[in-house]
Amino acid sequence: MGLYGIRACLAGKYVQRSLCTTCNSLSSATKTAPKVTPLSKILIANRGEIACRVIRSAKRLGIQTVAVYSDADRNAMHVDMADSAVRLGPAASVESYLRQDRVLEAAFKTGAQAIHPGYGFLSENVEFAELCSKEGIIFIGPPASAIRDMGIKSTSKHIMSAAGVPVIHGYHGEDQSLERLKQEAEKIGFPLMIKAVRGGGGKGMRIAYTPGEFDSQLESAKREAQKSFGDQVMLLERYVERPRHVEVQVFGDKYDNYVYLFERDCSVQRRHQKIIEEAPGPGISSKTRKELGEAAVRAARAVGYVGAGTVEFIMDPQQNFFFMEMNTRLQVEHPVSEMITGTDLVEWQLRVAAGEPLPLDQSQIHLNGHAFEARIYAEEPKNNFLPGAGPLLHLITPKPSSDVRVETGVAQGDVVSVFYDPMIAKLVVWSSDRASALRKLRSCLSEYNIVGLNTNVDFLMELSSHPKFIEGDVHTDFISQHYNDLFPVKSITDNLVSQAVLACILNELKVSSSQQGSTRDPHSPFTSYPMARLNHSCQKSMKMTCQGVTYDVVVTCCENGSYKLKVGESAEILASARLSESDNVTSIELNANGEITKSRVVLLNGNVHLFTKDGSVTFATEKPAFLKSLGQGSIQQGGAVAPMPGIIEKILVKDGEEVQLGQPLLVMIAMKMEYVIRAPEAGVIEKVNYKVGDSVAKNAALVRFVSADKK
Repeated sequence: MGLYGIRACLAGKYVQRSLCTTCNSLSSATKTAPKVTPLSKILIANRGEIACRVIRSAKRLGIQTVAVYSDADRNAMHVDMADSAVRLGPAASVESYLRQDRVLEAAFKTGAQAIHPGYGFLSENVEFAELCSKEGIIFIGPPASAIRDMGIKSTSKHIMSAAGVPVIHGYHGEDQSLERLKQEAEKIGFPLMIKAVRGGGGKGMRIAYTPGEFDSQLESAKREAQKSFGDQVMLLERYVERPRHVEVQVFGDKYDNYVYLFERDCSVQRRHQKIIEEAPGPGISSKTRKELGEAAVRAARAVGYVGAGTVEFIMDPQQNFFFMEMNTRLQVEHPVSEMITGTDLVEWQLRVAAGEPLPLDQSQIHLNGHAFEARIYAEEPKNNFLPGAGPLLHLITPKPSSDVRVETGVAQGDVVSVFYDPMIAKLVVWSSDRASALRKLRSCLSEYNIVGLNTNVDFLMELSSHPKFIEGDVHTDFISQHYNDLFPVKSITDNLVSQAVLACILNELKVSSSQQGSTRDPHSPFTSYPMARLNHSCQKSMKMTCQGVTYDVVVTCCENGSYKLKVGESAEILASARLSESDNVTSIELNANGEITKSRVVLLNGNVHLFTKDGSVTFATEKPAFLKSLGQGSIQQGGAVAPMPGIIEKILVKDGEEVQLGQPLLVMIAMKMEYVIRAPEAGVIEKVNYKVGDSVAKNAALVRFVSADKK
């Protein structure tokens, strides 16, 4: 077995070395060693970046990989990276990635010995873990019993309390009558957290700040829990105001060995979902860090945990912490733990699943430096982080290195699908201390250039530059508390307008020059200065629109190849500019009145996208008159439109039906979330334009109706 030579295994015996739950010392006992089954081929029952992540580690270990895919992912990166791939079914996850029978059939068909579930989909599915065991397939995850025990919040809290893990005061009882819940709420006090026992991702969770809010918030949580998990059972807990979300990476093996790999802070969230993570937690004392780790190990030991898991805690401003839940899988944010410990947790998963012991004990795991992970999503931060979808028409990422990782499952030309999570990538950086790691994160974010859909990159740049974030003053209400600072109105300077204008002109000259090719006369003055004119200076008027404001720009070409620009009523600018290209990145350098600035630039579909060190800005050029006359198929008035690309799940009205303002018309599914489309005004439905199961584009007119005041 000989993994780094730190475990003894002789004649089928092994020395169990486990962490004492009270004194952190190692105890030893001799037991019969578990069976070791070297893995030669595994199936990854997932998609996107996590599938790619698992494939990379498996390949490094010489393990063959099998990918599975839906129709939407036929040409996806994870399919291309794997040694072989098997189709599961249509795009919808319920017909593909969630089909346990098809996943197992793919494993049997390809001869895979084990299944890695990644995260999401089947990763915490008790029935699937049990089915794998029954069919003789290794489930690369914890025992089904651990998933079951930790999957129900009320059960897990009883187990944690018995194991000596701090648990927040609350009610986790079976009596779910309204009267009993209200009584318990009064005992706990307000503000109060109402949570579904089978919840996750913020679903089925509400906060009641006063007794008067309790009934409505309880009913709202129950409805969402029933829809999301098929279970309305609730638990009540004291709500910790301005809490931090701190979680500990733990690992166990089949030899009863347990370790923790320090904590991650995941406090800054939107929609109760993480957006940026760091390790270790800022400002956490070494004493608290040790207590957190030991509590997490007690939690894992209490349920006989095997493999990678995360124990999540709520921490108050005094660094008191309380058990929240355990995620019985590899977490999205696991790379920051890898960066500060120099480990490969996927490799650990594969080795432990094969029956090998942990490669390190607690004394050999050392904290080194600081790491950040920023999740890059297709979404609209200014519109309540509404998920998005669409093509990645242009995609440039920071250059990966030993301290910069880009964890992704997409490339330029791919499409972020409406069927799955809208995460594009995880940007992970490491440095020797928090301040330098944060500077590196901001710099790398400025190098993440995406065109084709809305993303949160600019928001992440604002977030990581906020003074309170730099101080490490983080908590789960961070975004709401600092909302105005995080969504500033971007200042559009004459310099930016000039860069956009000259980028268009220089690109036109470049295209014109390439089209002329060998027919050009190298001695002609018009070849050297294509905008030059005899006896007068060439002038060009342009209109550039940004953030709803149109800028009138007059450009005059000078004899020496420089330009005079007048933006609106501003003073004239004397400028020179040049376009350069390197590694598929086009940059513009502008020298305006002696000040030199540089930006990356993308010209696409009549738009000029500038990417600066302070964020991105997009200018729309004026469309030619002949294109304007053709029209763009604008959305008709008097209808309800799709807020994003998605799938029609339910239709709640029919042609000819009268509707009232705000009445539900349709239900859309997009990015694994449900959206109710409501009537924008009262009237009569003239026509429902789609049927259940149809895919719709953003801003598609879903229904057409006649408003009440026009009948």
